[in-house]
Amino acid sequence: MTLNVFKKPLYVILFFMDARFSYLSHLKCSACDHIYDADQLQTISPCCARPLLACYDLATLAKEVSRDEISHREATMWRYHEFLPVREPAHIISLGEGMTPLLHAPCLAPQGLEQQARLFVKDEGQNPTGSFKARGMSAAVSRAVELGVQGLVTPTAGNAGAALAAYAARAGLPSHVVAPKDAPHTCIQQARLYGGEVHLIPGLITDAGRAAAETARQRDWFNVATLREPYRAEGKKTMGLELAEQLGWRLPSAIIYPAGGGTGVVGMWKAFAELRAAGWIANDQLPKMIIVQAEGCAPLVRAFHQGKDEADAWPADEAHTQAAGLRVPSAIGDRLILQAVYESGGTALTVSDDSMQQMVCYAAKRAGMLIALEAAATLAAYHTLLATNFLQVEDEVVAYFTGSGLPDLQYVVC
Repeated sequence: MTLNVFKKPLYVILFFMDARFSYLSHLKCSACDHIYDADQLQTISPCCARPLLACYDLATLAKEVSRDEISHREATMWRYHEFLPVREPAHIISLGEGMTPLLHAPCLAPQGLEQQARLFVKDEGQNPTGSFKARGMSAAVSRAVELGVQGLVTPTAGNAGAALAAYAARAGLPSHVVAPKDAPHTCIQQARLYGGEVHLIPGLITDAGRAAAETARQRDWFNVATLREPYRAEGKKTMGLELAEQLGWRLPSAIIYPAGGGTGVVGMWKAFAELRAAGWIANDQLPKMIIVQAEGCAPLVRAFHQGKDEADAWPADEAHTQAAGLRVPSAIGDRLILQAVYESGGTALTVSDDSMQQMVCYAAKRAGMLIALEAAATLAAYHTLLATNFLQVEDEVVAYFTGSGLPDLQYVVC
């Protein structure tokens, strides 16, 4: 069963012109709430060197915009434009991202539990460029265009670089992507095909991050690294807005998400808070936020089980996993990610590379879905959480399949 499947426009997105296209009001430091101008180009907060969060006039939005209006719009993430940071529709850079299917998938539950399972999967591999990264880059590149940026830079483990290059090409802007040498070849080739300049370096995503920051400084281009600017999180926020709409403006019992940089968790938790503030969902309808990381690189999971509010960096020489998107030794959004898990009554766990590979095969053979290793981590986590009784089979659970499995075919043998 597929919930709310929409037909995507290929070239043109039509919008209803409301009183205000975006209700963006200001930016605030995620650590101390210091306010910054949303119409100036910003990176991290100067006060605390932490992520900046976009804030909206939700009280006015609630009076002027209804859920019914949203339901009649085109099936892309920009149907939620009032909750997004772009002020003028002419500045939107879109490839039709968003409104990915929410699939009822009891066949992916452990064998013998299929009849009772209330498992759903959000298939983000159907986005342009093959992953959820398209959402963040659409928002970030659109806002960068609106603020007059001349070039764009990002570090990447694979998918983010492909997405940036695609959206930069759509915007007519140059792009520079820095990736570890062992990043998935398919993603790197994508970035090059879109016209992106690609620089491969030894080391991990953290090393790529330093190199990308230096390139941005030298060229006076804008660095859209994870949570080092305010707007990629806004694009990924739409995963939460969509989920609420696809479930009839309610939320599930639990969400399972693979956390590398963790922007998806930050964005969705922010989405739910904004929907509550606007009166679009009930105040008592919040899911348990469950994050999963690889056994070989799990700084957030370790911090959670130590009861910490922030995560110590995972030793770089010990960061090993075939899931490139989970090989992130440190995340600047660690406080925000852990806050979402703690506040929701969720949990954090690790899975092995072997279990991820097994679940890639499980999803392919039982559901006809080719999913990334990172996506397979959520399925492995679901099976584990049922076995340990953290989740019950009757719980309504949504696992986020964050990307297509095409880049990972070299690692998987079924």
